[in-house]
Amino acid sequence: MDVKQLEYMVKIAEEQNISRAAEKLFITQSALNQQLLKLERQLGTPLFFRSRSQFRPTPAGEIYLAGAREMLRIKKDTYRQIGDLLDARSGRLAVGLLSGRGMDMFTSIYPEFQRQYPQVDVEPVEMSVREQQVQVAAGTLDIGFVTVAPFQKDQNRYQRICVEEIFLALPQESPLAEQYRQDRLQGQKPDWGRLQEIPFVTINRESTLRPLIDSVLENAEVSPRILFETGNFHTLVRMVQAGLCASFLPWHYLRPNPDGIAIFPLSPRLTWEIHAMTRQKSYLSQAGACLIQLAAQFWRG
Repeated sequence: MDVKQLEYMVKIAEEQNISRAAEKLFITQSALNQQLLKLERQLGTPLFFRSRSQFRPTPAGEIYLAGAREMLRIKKDTYRQIGDLLDARSGRLAVGLLSGRGMDMFTSIYPEFQRQYPQVDVEPVEMSVREQQVQVAAGTLDIGFVTVAPFQKDQNRYQRICVEEIFLALPQESPLAEQYRQDRLQGQKPDWGRLQEIPFVTINRESTLRPLIDSVLENAEVSPRILFETGNFHTLVRMVQAGLCASFLPWHYLRPNPDGIAIFPLSPRLTWEIHAMTRQKSYLSQAGACLIQLAAQFWRG
């Protein structure tokens, strides 16, 4: 079976469009279409439903693509094992990163990784946890760096890097912050019902943090007024600093001790875990293991 042909069909399925697939493969659309027609003749059945704007796999196409992806994964794993055996220190890594924190980590560790593996090309891609889970399972991503609670893990392999605490963040000069400071000084348990007194901005529902926050508010029987939702934690920090609202923030964004923010631990404490995620039974190259080790040093630092 022609490996190039496998790659061609997988790319058509990924792009759902033969023109875009040809562009990504650096071949002409006509050449790609001829490869597809040739394969369909060999198999005696169409692999894709065609429309003017979309190519969707037929039932036969789904079977072919599942086998093609697995064969490409085996090829990649085999080459990496041989490369490590020969200490080749070359290759490519596709790495999933969360928006904001993921790129903060990557830009910090990449110079050292490049020093150790100068011939390894790294392709960092920002995407949500759920997108990374799908792409790692499919073999499109080699490593995903994700933040999840235990119940949010799927069939992929998870290597815990660290546990991170989530805090209530309030404007430094707000009356509510002062009340909570007094509670803490007097050894009293905070009255979370007071959260009704201040508007909130929160992470959107795509984030794996959102179910944890919703659970905290539900247990406290609090329904705060939500000004808006965003997918960017840096935006949440700036809104709290401006004195406009409260929010729940992971420690990573509070570690620099941003001006204008008072932070309070929740009771019971709320945490989630930072993991390096890889596909079950896939081979992790020495370069990939190095990248994970450097990421762990960053998060634990």
